[in-house]
Amino acid sequence: MTDLLAKTAEFVDIHSVSFAEAEFVNRLEADLRGLDHLEVVRIGDNLVARTHLGRAHRLVLAGHTDTVPINGNGTARIQGDTLYGVGSADMKGGLAVFHEIAHAVPDPTVDLSFVFYAREELPMHHSGLGELITQRPELVVGDCAILGEPTDGHVEAGCQGSMRFRITLRGVRAHTARPWMGRNAIHRVAPLLHELADYTPRRPILDGCEFIESVQTVGIEGGHGVNVVPDEVTVTVHHRYAPDRSGDDARTLFLSMIEPHLEPDEDSIVMIDSAPACPPSLDHPLLGTLAQGRGKAAKLGWTDVARFAQLGIPATNFGAGDPTVAHTPGEHLHRDSIERTYAAVYQLVTM
Repeated sequence: MTDLLAKTAEFVDIHSVSFAEAEFVNRLEADLRGLDHLEVVRIGDNLVARTHLGRAHRLVLAGHTDTVPINGNGTARIQGDTLYGVGSADMKGGLAVFHEIAHAVPDPTVDLSFVFYAREELPMHHSGLGELITQRPELVVGDCAILGEPTDGHVEAGCQGSMRFRITLRGVRAHTARPWMGRNAIHRVAPLLHELADYTPRRPILDGCEFIESVQTVGIEGGHGVNVVPDEVTVTVHHRYAPDRSGDDARTLFLSMIEPHLEPDEDSIVMIDSAPACPPSLDHPLLGTLAQGRGKAAKLGWTDVARFAQLGIPATNFGAGDPTVAHTPGEHLHRDSIERTYAAVYQLVTM
């Protein structure tokens, strides 16, 4: 078998920070076009390679080609059985697994679509996967999908939805020597902050995976000077919700918690962005088989499995590398992690 750690090191050495993925995609494209059993299509810096064997099912193996900015870790370094370097865990290890499957399994028991897409590490509107879905949705269609996000060879099922709100409370500006002439908007925010801090996380269990919802205040702005009673304060709140709720339901429930602290004629609340949730989907035969005998947990963050769910495609997260080291200066990948991940995917597509 190919040395998967060495292959990942080669991938790490081809820098592909968001918006600069072209060189890496060029390498993948040139390589995959040399495989007779694959149809290869490129849309911008997104690459799709597919088998057409007439199998009963099609499995999508998807992953992003970009990394976060280099932070003293742009050169791959292997020490023993550990590879260090930006993107080694998130997610060039996962890409190396899929790339090797494309070479090693020309006659899989399911049709395969390899979807390598750009700009995942940026806000959603930049996403290369979104670009593919908009321009050529048929290229990403399948019966189910595996996203190669780092999970250390365990199944992280589905993902939570996410939404951010900007809450603005208003007051009346005045001089601090005569505060009774105004109304301090920052003081008004105290009961709201208490409400947010006292939030009790909801913890539903779906397909044997526990999701943990959260409400977190992530920003606060206000004030005009050291001697001015502030007339406005803005609080930014991030809410993650479990996939047994729709986005509309999650928004309605969040607003019901916040609205008692707002004065309708003065204050405002605006949802500034949102991302949908994805159910675990481990009842799908292929994804259920992948999960058998392996650790499984809910994905508490957001990943592109939600985009597949929106297309009606059951999806799960499964890849090489420890997710806790992603985006850190010491990002790394252990040989055992990538070899276990490869073995699991290989078994799934050849059984």
